[in-house]
Amino acid sequence: MFHRLFSAARGPCATLVLLLAVLGAAVPSAFAEDPKAGDKAAGQEPAKDTQKVDEFTEAQREVTGPAGNPECVWLGRRVVGLLWRDDLDTAFRHLDLYDRFGCPSAHIQASFRCLILHGNNIDPKAADSLNGRVQACWISPTNPAPPPAPATTPTASAPANK
Repeated sequence: MFHRLFSAARGPCATLVLLLAVLGAAVPSAFAEDPKAGDKAAGQEPAKDTQKVDEFTEAQREVTGPAGNPECVWLGRRVVGLLWRDDLDTAFRHLDLYDRFGCPSAHIQASFRCLILHGNNIDPKAADSLNGRVQACWISPTNPAPPPAPATTPTASAPANK
């Protein structure tokens, strides 16, 4: 009885194994990356890394004391940004790490005060405007760099009536 059962199932099982072998060979090629896209991504990575290193170097040069250390800059800017976006739970978790690294909490307070006082032109939809303002306030909380001038559109003026 078992012999008949196995001999009847042999055909469909063989077909299933053959189908899986064909699909197994085709699936990895479907997920293979485009070599041109990989070259672009690899070419862009060093530029981003260089920019981050430049930001940390600038902060270390401009900010005296431990607030200029790269780990303090990275965590501190995150805390200030999270406070601005009202994500207090995450900000406090980052603040615990900031304190654990021996970074000065007074610099967080001064940077956040600067952000509140000079953050009136931050576009909530553009992350770069917030990040740029946080970076400027982190480097110089008392006298931040001016924000980039907003683009103005020329308006048609009405002729003067005499």
